[in-house]
Amino acid sequence: MSIGSFIKKQFIDILQWTEDTDGVLAWRYPMEDMEIQYGGSLTVRESQMAVFVNEGKIADVFGPGMYKLTTQTLPVLTYLKNWDKLFESPFKSDVYFFSTRLQIGRKWGTPQAITIRDADFGMVRLRAFGLYSYKVADPAKFYSEISGTRAEYTRDEVEEQLRNLLIATMTNALGASSLPFLDMAANQALMSQTIRERLASEFERYGVALDNFAVTNVSLPEELQKAIDTRISMGMMGDMAKYTQYQVASSIPLAAQNEGGVAGLGASLAAGAVMGQAMAGGLAGAAGAAGAPGVPAPAVPPANSAAAADDPAVRLQKLKELLDKSLITPAEFDSAKAEILKKLVG
Repeated sequence: MSIGSFIKKQFIDILQWTEDTDGVLAWRYPMEDMEIQYGGSLTVRESQMAVFVNEGKIADVFGPGMYKLTTQTLPVLTYLKNWDKLFESPFKSDVYFFSTRLQIGRKWGTPQAITIRDADFGMVRLRAFGLYSYKVADPAKFYSEISGTRAEYTRDEVEEQLRNLLIATMTNALGASSLPFLDMAANQALMSQTIRERLASEFERYGVALDNFAVTNVSLPEELQKAIDTRISMGMMGDMAKYTQYQVASSIPLAAQNEGGVAGLGASLAAGAVMGQAMAGGLAGAAGAAGAPGVPAPAVPPANSAAAADDPAVRLQKLKELLDKSLITPAEFDSAKAEILKKLVG
């Protein structure tokens, strides 16, 4: 090398990365035709690591701190280049900086529904969503497996690869799970922990540490969700006969305040009571038919039978007719009405 060309050479005294661009996980120091000055300094900040690569081979890895670049601080590079202890000239080497900051609040979701076998509903299609966080833990692995020799490698680019691993693991975990869908909501924390344990080893292969993983929602197709809502509503109604009695008892005080009073609503209440008895009888008949094939459901007594005569609504209507004809006093009417209502509501 001539003296002129040597003078024109540019030498690097300080190697550092200020991370002025958000979302960059790996950054190569722009060497171009420059060489690193022997005895220069390397500054690696907290939440960073630096890797020296010589002719495609990873040489030395540095954690946070300030280093003077000599043969003592570059042992592997010294060995690869066969430098002796008197080496004091500038040298060429690619230097990569890696951000080891925790990447939090990263979203994940299943782009397509996952089909699983459910104990309650048979084959169902689920979708799941959640959050996860990670960081670069082993820059040598990350360089070899993912980022390579690119000038920079961003968070969005690495997450495209991590997302495929995540969805594959999620699909396997849900497919192999024997937990019914209705129990998944109550066990999301356990599900998150199980999937995190499986994902951690997969992420580790690429030099990435999975810090946290959470399943925040597991959903069903709309038509199956409607079927579940219907089943829940039927369960909440319980005994149909008691439900009808409750409605009748709740309606009488309100009817007394309306125009026409109890007499005006007598026929409606009687019809409602008969309808409730019919529905209760139908349900009992269906249950009996399921337990003993060929046994018909019990007949519903007509409205003018003895059972209908004892119906509270019919008795109240008759009392109102007696009051209207002045055959009983208002005090007697109130006393009899109170006694009927007391027996009705227990």
